[in-house]
Amino acid sequence: MSISARYARYLVFAVVGLAFFYIISRSSFQLPSATSFPRPQPSYDDFKSQKPHNVGTNSSERVNATFVTLARNSDIWDIAKSIRTIEDRFNRNYNYDWVFLNDKEFNDDFKKLTTSLASGTTYYGKIPEEHWSYPEWIDQDKARAVREEMGRKNVIYGDSESYRHMCRYESGFFFRHPLMMNYEYYWRVEPSIELFCDVSHDPFRFMKENDKKYSFVISLYEYYETIPTLWDSVKKFMKNHPEHIPSGNAMDFISEDGGETYNKCHFWSNFEIGSHSAQEGANPLL
Repeated sequence: MSISARYARYLVFAVVGLAFFYIISRSSFQLPSATSFPRPQPSYDDFKSQKPHNVGTNSSERVNATFVTLARNSDIWDIAKSIRTIEDRFNRNYNYDWVFLNDKEFNDDFKKLTTSLASGTTYYGKIPEEHWSYPEWIDQDKARAVREEMGRKNVIYGDSESYRHMCRYESGFFFRHPLMMNYEYYWRVEPSIELFCDVSHDPFRFMKENDKKYSFVISLYEYYETIPTLWDSVKKFMKNHPEHIPSGNAMDFISEDGGETYNKCHFWSNFEIGSHSAQEGANPLL
C-alpha cells in the first residue's frame, strides 16, 4: 500500500470519529455520571437475608458471655455494619448473645434490623435516668462553665454534655444493668467499628481459662486538655482510700515515678473485653 493511500485511510477514520462526537455533543442524550444515581439508604430487606441462621460450629464451646453496645436509634445503620463484621469475622462460629443499651427506648426498626443480623439472642435495655445524669453533688453551673470554656478552646468533645453522660455510664454503670447481670464476660462493640481479619479463637474462653479479668486493643497518649485535674483527684483518692489499691496494679503503666505524675498513657475501652467480676470495684466516685 502506498504512503498516500495509508494517509488517506487515516484521514477518513479521523473525519468519521469527529463526526460521531459532533453528533453526540449536539444530542440531548447525556451519559450517566457518578452523581446521576443517588446512593439509596440501606433497608431492612438489604440485610435480612444475611442473618447467619446456622448454629455456630463452636457454639457448644461458648462461655457465659455477650456483646454489649451503647447506641441510639439513629445509630441503626452504623451498628448494622458493626454487627455484620463481628458476625462474619467471629460470631458466626459461636452465636454469642448481644445486649443493646440506650437512654431512650429502642424503636421497632432498630430491634428488627439488629435481631435479623445477630446470630445470638438480642436483648434491649433502657438506661435508668440516675445513671445518665449528674450525681447530686455536682455543681452544674460550674460544670457548664467548664464545658463552655473547653468549647471555646476547641477541646475534643469539650462542650458536649451527652458525651460526659456516656463516659460516666461506661465507666461505672453499664455492667450493673439487669441484662448484664446474666453474663460473666462482655465484649464492648461500638457503632461503625470494623474487623479486618478473622478472629480464629474465642477470646472469652481464653480469658476464662487463663483467669484474665480485662483486655483492651489499643493504648495511646491522652489529650491532657480534657483531664487537667484528673490526676490530682486520683492521688487524693489513693491517699484517702489505700484499701482500694490492690497489689500488682498498673501504676507502672500510667506513671514513671511511682504515681507522683501521670505519663498520659491510657487504653481505649471502645473495644474492651472484660469480666463482670473485674467491674465490681468500679470507681466509687461515680
